[in-house]
Amino acid sequence: MEGASVVIPSLSVAGRRSEESLFCFLFAAPFVDPLDKRIFPLDNSRYDDYSNGMPVTKLQKAASSLETRVFVALLIAADRLSQQAEQLMKEHSLTGTQYNVLRILRGAEPAGLPCKGIGDRMISHDPDMTRLLDRMEKRGLITRERQVNDRRVVRTRITADGLDILKKLDDPVLELHRRQFRNLAAARLKNLATALEEVIPQTPDNT
Repeated sequence: MEGASVVIPSLSVAGRRSEESLFCFLFAAPFVDPLDKRIFPLDNSRYDDYSNGMPVTKLQKAASSLETRVFVALLIAADRLSQQAEQLMKEHSLTGTQYNVLRILRGAEPAGLPCKGIGDRMISHDPDMTRLLDRMEKRGLITRERQVNDRRVVRTRITADGLDILKKLDDPVLELHRRQFRNLAAARLKNLATALEEVIPQTPDNT
């Protein structure tokens, strides 16, 4: 409100230190402790570089900084790109996880896969695959059938409705990916794909 003012009551030494800490936080300025006069610089580095004062060689620091930079960049890029993909899936009443399941099952046709086989191939681990498949089965996107020769195994297959949704999404997904990576030339994109595939930890299926 115009003309209004905030009155800050007199504080004890400890209170004044808390007040000054708050102002330093709000205005991103170093905090000077009035009792010992030491300066505590505000750490606003997104890479959380806490190596100051530690006996780290320049080569080690450069390598660590580069690896951290790549790690953070990957997380940010994955988050941004997946949000765009989720929005596209939402237009077809799917989640990214459900889309992933349908793609896996289309690739496994006509044999289908057991629940564990689907989980092993998922891009992101789902803690409750059974419930996820339950919801998809209720929508008519998949079928599940217990095997006669081994009653412990329930094989999951994609339905015609599931295939139809994937067919409708194929071109839009491809166009989305082209837009997402339009600033990278083909050669750089190929090198990026190769580098990332080398980073992905080896699993029992591809060792």
